Amino acid sequence: MLLFSREKPENNFNPHEFREILIEALQTYPASNKKILAIIPDATRTLPMKDIFEALIKHLLPRTRQLDFIIALGTHPPMTDQELRNHLGVTFKEAENPGTRVFNHHFQNPEELEKVGTISKEEVKEISGGLLEEEIPVTINRLVFNYDELLIIGPVFPHEVVGFSGGYKYLFPGISGAEIIDKYHWLAALITNPKTIGHKETPTRAILNRAATFINIPITALCLVMRGEEPCGLFLGDPQEAWSKAADLSSQVNIVWKERAFHTVLSIAPPMYNELWVGGKCMYKLEPVVADGGTLIIYAPHIKEISVTHGRYLKEIGYHVRDFFVKQWDKYYHYPWSVLAHSTHVKGIGKYIDGKEYPRIEVILATGIPREVCEKINLGYLDYRSIDISKYENREEEGILVVHRAGEMLYRLKDGSVPDIDKL
Repeated sequence: MLLFSREKPENNFNPHEFREILIEALQTYPASNKKILAIIPDATRTLPMKDIFEALIKHLLPRTRQLDFIIALGTHPPMTDQELRNHLGVTFKEAENPGTRVFNHHFQNPEELEKVGTISKEEVKEISGGLLEEEIPVTINRLVFNYDELLIIGPVFPHEVVGFSGGYKYLFPGISGAEIIDKYHWLAALITNPKTIGHKETPTRAILNRAATFINIPITALCLVMRGEEPCGLFLGDPQEAWSKAADLSSQVNIVWKERAFHTVLSIAPPMYNELWVGGKCMYKLEPVVADGGTLIIYAPHIKEISVTHGRYLKEIGYHVRDFFVKQWDKYYHYPWSVLAHSTHVKGIGKYIDGKEYPRIEVILATGIPREVCEKINLGYLDYRSIDISKYENREEEGILVVHRAGEMLYRLKDGSVPDIDKL
């Protein structure tokens, strides 16, 4: 059931209004004398996290026996002290007030993980419609078993892997091990980004919901919906119900509908995307409105890394369409499947026929990643210093689209069509 629900589809909560609403929501949360672990996003998600952290410390902590925080990093690098200060307003040490601590999650550390169950290959086959027939071991950070309740906190946006982010996604991949991360990400790649992103009910979401049934601890979710950098919705309660209400609102405010496709899209990454691993969202959210044969440019002078965690794999395999891997599976299956999925999502849909790759669109990096690296990983290169953004602006009638602060708003065509690999 929902404990609290407030939304403004037509405009946003101002900062004072949001703080008052958040306090009101927390007052409905039965936390008396409980040990609670709050699962929060890292800095790659937009939300007023400092305000939320402050409200939790002031208005929830006094009613609890313990209120700790774990950052739902998934496969992202651990946050540093300075990054945490920017995110929450405190360092890890400064957060250690009586009754409070903040933890990073480390998905590759087996000592932090505990297996809680297995989704059988028969069930995976049924959920995926036959696309994947693999059992999925479900592991999670063993810290959760030290608490009476989990509190998931995070925004809900259109998402390339599960349709809409948030909810149980903060458990898997947020604080899980690699097995489930790899397999459901690869399932998303098999389905393809255009057929997943912005769709509420997806096979990958069903996998997460099934995995969550293995967690025998009460879970509450505080789901937010953001319009730009300000919240316009807050839902607290049962994770699936709170997420569902947030996804419905997100579908109204986080999708931009366009009358036509564009031959050129300049997708400008915000500073919070500090490597291509997350900067790829500037492709995922815009792929549906790039015309066949068109070009998408990821403009991000500040991005100088492919991925701190996964870069060595991506430099080996490069970026390719899905069937490049599917038709050469024996050669690539031993790589982390989430890395293969990321590769196909950034490259976009396309064909692989008789040893030749035919991507539907061209993806070009105008970043701090050098030309020789772009060529090695099979993506286009453009010197960002040669780009005058103003010369791309206000030319939609000519088939040129510029998107500032790309990566969270999904762009789709008004006729409801999406790029389809089977129609290429």
